[in-house]
Amino acid sequence: MTTFPRSPRLLKGGLVLLDPTTSTVVRVIVLQYNPETLTRSLQVQAVGTDADRSQALRIKAPPVETFKLDAEIDATDQLEFPGENPTAVDLGIQPQLAALETIVYPASADLLANDRLASGGALEIIPMEAPLTLFVWNRTRIIPVRVTDFSITEEAFDPSLNPIRAKVSLGMRALSVQDLGFDHKGGALYILYQQQKERFAGMGPAGTLGALGLRGIP
Repeated sequence: MTTFPRSPRLLKGGLVLLDPTTSTVVRVIVLQYNPETLTRSLQVQAVGTDADRSQALRIKAPPVETFKLDAEIDATDQLEFPGENPTAVDLGIQPQLAALETIVYPASADLLANDRLASGGALEIIPMEAPLTLFVWNRTRIIPVRVTDFSITEEAFDPSLNPIRAKVSLGMRALSVQDLGFDHKGGALYILYQQQKERFAGMGPAGTLGALGLRGIP
């Protein structure tokens, strides 16, 4: 059965990991199903406090933006054709879960290297820098993020206790130029993200005072 040739192409959301030094793509993680909802919150970064009434609103930095989503991973369709999907038969969805989980793990090679340094008497061991994580939610929303919350609910298993269906809850915090700096690859991507917002704001319909029942500002 063929699909209608003019049907729109369904794009997927996901995560891209970049090498922190070279900015080359390390891994692309495509969500199997797009979440039904994406929750965003913005925490204003302003000078002064509510008690300081002498100050006008002065914004000192981009808002702290956070994202929350629930993604489903399911191997049911793959298990219907075991000859074409041997990995799903042997491991269920463990590879997909591991690809997400290892975002918040330091590389085992780095752990072992640091252990060797410590055993050799090194006085200072620099913390390991993780790959830069980008949250991609269409081509106009590519945001450098830090994963802040991560939970997995495994909902079904095969006879070998491999998970075959799970829900992954992700919480992420956008990393702005305030976090990364202007010379960082992530900082440059954040500026593009904010500039896109500003372009969109200029494309919206212009309101009028008349729509608010006003002829002017008193």
